[in-house]
Amino acid sequence: MGSRRKARECALQMLFAADVADTPPDEVVSTYWAELGEAEIEQTARDFATRLAAGTLNNLETLDERIRSRAEHWRISRMAVVDRNILRLAVYEFLYEPTPRTVAINEALEIARRFSTYEATQFINGILDAIKRDLDEQQPQLHIEVEDSEEPATDEDPLSPPE
Repeated sequence: MGSRRKARECALQMLFAADVADTPPDEVVSTYWAELGEAEIEQTARDFATRLAAGTLNNLETLDERIRSRAEHWRISRMAVVDRNILRLAVYEFLYEPTPRTVAINEALEIARRFSTYEATQFINGILDAIKRDLDEQQPQLHIEVEDSEEPATDEDPLSPPE
């Protein structure tokens, strides 16, 4: 597993904890790294995870509004905790990180496959794809270099199982 995917998984765990315990971002981050975070994770991955989690928590209103605009017949509060936080994390990357949007979607789906259900990956893919289309119309991303440790975006169907 790449270090950036591991960082995203750590960020998801922090978001889950914050959501369930209604804890302030700085407290969630410090508690996670002190008690739950893996000691052997690289510092750059740790920094990325912290930035993702804190940034997501500090922008929940904006992120939830984007999700709400494309989650037809779903209230954020009624979504599974894991699923809504995967969505928040990916939309945060869409809006605030230089990650290519297709990569953010693929990473979200891989994490959903690990932490949620098959049906959730379809749900998450549908919402993220719609938000990506909206953003591409409003503010197209210029060509962005993918870091070495991150998988490049492919033309494969993100819902098909790996070969």
